[in-house]
This record gives sequence, structure tokens and C-alpha cells, in this order.
Amino acid sequence: MTSPRSLLTLALLASFSLPACAATPKERIVPIGDVQGEGARSPLDGQTVTVEGVVTAAFANLGGVFVQDTGDGKATTSDALFVAFEDGTPAPLLTAGDRIRVRGIVGERKAGGDDTLTALHAPVIQSRGTGRIAPTVLTAQPADWERYEGMLVRIDAPLTLSGTDALGRFGELTTSFGGRLWQPSEVAVPGSADAKRLAADNARRTLVLDDGSTQRDPATVWYVKKGQPLRTGTVLTGAQGIVDARHGGWRLQLTVAPTIAAPERPAAPQVAGTVRIAAFNLENLFNGDGKGGGFPTVRGAKTAAQYQAQVQKLVGTIRGLDPDIAALMELENDGYGADSSLAQLVAALNAGGGTWRFIDAKQGPGPDTIRVGIIYRSDKVTPTGKPATLQAGPFGERSRSPLAQAFVRDTGKPFVVVANHLKSKGCSEATGLDADQKDGAGCWNALRLDSAQRLDAWLKTDPTRTRSDRVVMLGDFNAYAMEAPVRWLRDDAGWVDAFKQAGIEHPYSYVYSGLSGRLDHALLSPSLAKQLRGAAEWHINADEQDAQGYADGDPAVPFRSSDHDPLLLGFDL
Repeated sequence: MTSPRSLLTLALLASFSLPACAATPKERIVPIGDVQGEGARSPLDGQTVTVEGVVTAAFANLGGVFVQDTGDGKATTSDALFVAFEDGTPAPLLTAGDRIRVRGIVGERKAGGDDTLTALHAPVIQSRGTGRIAPTVLTAQPADWERYEGMLVRIDAPLTLSGTDALGRFGELTTSFGGRLWQPSEVAVPGSADAKRLAADNARRTLVLDDGSTQRDPATVWYVKKGQPLRTGTVLTGAQGIVDARHGGWRLQLTVAPTIAAPERPAAPQVAGTVRIAAFNLENLFNGDGKGGGFPTVRGAKTAAQYQAQVQKLVGTIRGLDPDIAALMELENDGYGADSSLAQLVAALNAGGGTWRFIDAKQGPGPDTIRVGIIYRSDKVTPTGKPATLQAGPFGERSRSPLAQAFVRDTGKPFVVVANHLKSKGCSEATGLDADQKDGAGCWNALRLDSAQRLDAWLKTDPTRTRSDRVVMLGDFNAYAMEAPVRWLRDDAGWVDAFKQAGIEHPYSYVYSGLSGRLDHALLSPSLAKQLRGAAEWHINADEQDAQGYADGDPAVPFRSSDHDPLLLGFDL
């Protein structure tokens, strides 16, 4: 009986009829290390060479196979390369473990962006039996990935899961050596030398884990167990695959699924104090027509069932935080009647008994599709004076109009809560100084700075008419901690960062493209800062993957109730 391996050899020979110039045992075999060379491009670019090695991976639709030899003894050159099949020709039947001899033209194959792979093109292939290449073991991040391009490696160092946003679209996870990756402008001034160093360090430490396919929106990702929850910060071990450079960075085309630690989900935070104040971006709470119809809306849930699941998750989050007052962002701007999204959220909070109320600003605030809002527990605090809003300048058309309301606890002195939501970083219609300045702050930074300065000036006019100098402004500023809007409020206008005041190290509320930072802030007037007793973020959202949200996840748990983490402050008032 003919063995399967013999059939493979016959198939190869039948598929690739070898001309007289094909590789023979007497022809010089070039070590793959000589083809790769010590630089980013092959020193033999454009030349025809013959190599021999073992197929280490034959991914379905990457357009070729990776081949590795036993090495040239040099620590500065890779021992593997990519054998590129020609478009429009039948792909040879190759699998991992096949030993082959290949004659082809050396070239740099485009791999997305500026990346290239050293490859053999127009290959003529001979089967040479079978072989085995053991993975090169990396116990730490290599100083230079180029030396391992195309090679089979196993990483015996812990990797931190830094981002999951590309998992559903491309089958990719962003990981990093040495812990979580931070937004450079969270810890350094945008455009500064420190920010540039941090960005370069992030790029150096990043390693994308890929599924070995270019397919978009895969039905499953083979190396992640179905239903397995993934959280940023989780540790992965045992990653094994082919070192590959594509789309602007190094990645590992996995051949063995890594071990992913069970996620550690945090309990609700506890802060000291007699009054607890929260801030929470709801990620577009839209309730259709308020009567069960009107879906899909311009934002938020696409169906009535999704809306009910969204509300259930949001209620679970707010109840878990257990605040006395909460500033909310991304509410539908649909009035204050019984059918409004705000009124229905409060009704859901009060289901089974509750004392939640909302501040009625009569209209808006602002003309935007979304708005801010303030809710409170009437058995804990009492509003005093009238709500105040600011709709001049950038507020309304770009930044959402802020809402300020004074409260008292028992017979104490009033304090003022200000809900804020500044313009996002999206670049639509951004021009001039509002366009992306390529410093890491994104678009509309100038407008956000103008918004922050106008907000500060407005609050100095005592808009609630309570003469209170105890003020907290909190919410989604769409600016990281060292970007101009927050930095100006803190360093020039004298507002106090509640998390710095409370001694919280490395706070974050948002994860974007694998980078963690704070878009959500709590800034205190100096007099109120003296009464701060605690600050916390509840990391139930930013670290969670989209699949845990209300559209696909469990509505009975608060995880991924939004894309922002809520924050909680405690004061003695």
C-alpha cells in the first residue's frame, strides 16, 4: 500500500514539473541565514537561490509557507523565510514537517503598511522527505525581532493581554511584554520627548497574536475557547508560532494555543465618606420611542430586547457603585418626560423600592443628540437652587453642554456637582488647530482646551447661585491626564485631581488600541479637595471585550455595561 507521505511526494512532483535548472543534490544549497542577512532587507534581493529546510507552518490563506533550516550558526540572522506561492497557480500540498528544497527569486514581500517579509518568489519545489524543527525558546523579549523573522518560537515569558478590539474582526489579540501598555499622553505631555519615548517603548513591547489567517470577521477564533471571557491585564503563557511582520508591527502567527489565565474581575469599590458621588459614561442609552418601539435608533441598542439588556446592565452597575449622586454621560437627549431615557433609567433603578430622582433641566442641556444628566437619592441628599447649564461657544454643537446642580446633606453647606462631556477625538470636520497635530492628542484638542477654559470661567460666576466654593466637575473629558484640557484645569486653574489627591496609582478608565488611560476625570475645587476621603474606579468595562456587552453578553452581570469604567468618590460633607 502506498503511504500518505508517498502520495504527498507524488503530488508535489506532479504539481511542480522540474525543469533542467531545478535543484539537484549537487547544486549549492544556500543557508537561509545568508538569504535573510543581518538587516531588514535581504542582501541577495533579486537573486535566484536554492534553500532547503522544513515547513514549520502552512497557513491556509497567507499565500505561502514558512520554511526553516537548522541554522548557520550566526546569532544575528534568521534561519527561516517565507516561500510565496504565485497568484493564480495551484498551491502545493504542503504541511508542517515536510522537508523541501526550494529554488526561487529572493524578494521582499509586502505585508501591510511599510512591512515586508523576506521571501522566495516563483518557487520550484522538491520534496525531500520529512523533518522536524524544534521551536526556539524565548525567555524574555528579544532586543531585535528581525533576527527571528519567519522562525518557529515559543515564548516562555508571561505576556499581558493589552487589547481585544481586533479579535472579532481579524482574530488578533494585542499582548505586551512587561505589563500593561499606557497611553503616552496619560503620563507625558503630548509631543514631548518623554511621550515619544513612551510611544516607542509601547511599540517595542507589543506583540500581536494572530490566528494565521487574513479572513475578516471569522466565525470562530481557534486559539480562544468558545465563551472564554478575556480581560485586558490577563496573563498569557506558552504562546508558540511563527514570528511575522505585518501591518506595522511584529506578530506571532500561532501554531499552538496559548494558556490564558482566568480573568480576575473586581468587586465593587468601597470609599469612605458621608456622601458618595459617581460618574459614568453610559455608552449611548437610547430607548427608541419610549414605548417599546422606535428601534433601531441613531445610537445605542438596535432592538427593544437589546435596550432592556442594556438597562439591566447599567442598573446593576449603578446599584453596585451605590452612590448618592451620579453624573451621567451619553444619555439620549429626549426631554424629561416619562418616556425619556433618563426617566426610564431612574424608574428601573427604583424597581422594587428606591429613592432615585433626576435633575430636570427643562430642556437639553444642549442641542446635541446625546447629553449629560445628574441623578441622586432623595433620602441622602437634597438639591438646592436651580440647575445651571452652559451653551455658549463650543458647548452644544461640539462639546456637550455641562450641567451643574447644588446639593445639601441634612443641614450642611451646599456643594456643587458638574457633569461634563467634552468633544471626542474623532476627526470628522476638524480643521486648523483642531485637526490632528500628530502629537498623540488626536483631533479637536484646541476645542477641548477652549471648552475647559470656558467651563472654569463659567463656574467662577457661581452659576447655581449658592455661593458654594465646594465644587466637583467630573465626567468624560475625552482627554488623557497630560493633554492640554486636563493639564490646564489642574496646573493653571488650580483644580485638584481627585485620584492624585487620594493617592491612587496608575488610574485608568478606557482602553483603546491596546493602550490604557483616563478619559474620565474628577476635578475638585481646593476647598472640596480637603473633604475627599476616597476615590476609585470600577474596572468592569474598559478591560472587557465587546462580546461581554449587552448585545451578546449576560445582562445579569455588570461587566461591559459600557466602554468606560465608572468612577466613585467619597466625601465628608
